[in-house]
Amino acid sequence: MAPILSLLIPSIVGIIDKIIPDKDAAAKAQLELTTMAMKGELDQITNQLEVNKAEASTGSLFIGGWRPFIGWICGTAFAYTYVVLPIVTFAYTSYTGHALPVEPPTLDNNLYELLFGMLGLGGLRTLEKIKGVTK
Repeated sequence: MAPILSLLIPSIVGIIDKIIPDKDAAAKAQLELTTMAMKGELDQITNQLEVNKAEASTGSLFIGGWRPFIGWICGTAFAYTYVVLPIVTFAYTSYTGHALPVEPPTLDNNLYELLFGMLGLGGLRTLEKIKGVTK
C-alpha cells in the first residue's frame, strides 16, 4: 500500500493545493501525507527485516540457506565470466597463437546488476552495524 501511496503523492499534493487555499494549512497537510507514506514504507521495511531475521535464525538449510546459496552462485558466475574465462582465453591465445578451438559457454552479461544488488544489501547491513543498530 505504501509504494502506491508514494506514487500518488504528487497528484494528491496538487489536489491539496487546489482544495486548501491557506498555504500554511496546505503545507501542513502535505507534510502529514508525506509522513504517512514514509511511515508506511518504514513499517514495510521493518517487517521485511523481521522476516529476514527469522529466516536466518532457523537451523534449516532450506529456509535460511537460500541467501548464501544465491551469493555463492552469483560470486562463482561473476568469477567465471569476468576472471577465469578472460585469463584462460588470453593464456591459450598467447601460448598457441590461435583462438580457442571451441567457444566456451558464456553467462549473461547482467551479472553486475545482480551482484551490485546483493552487495548493496550487504552494504546496508554494514551501515546498520556502524550505526549500532545491530550487534
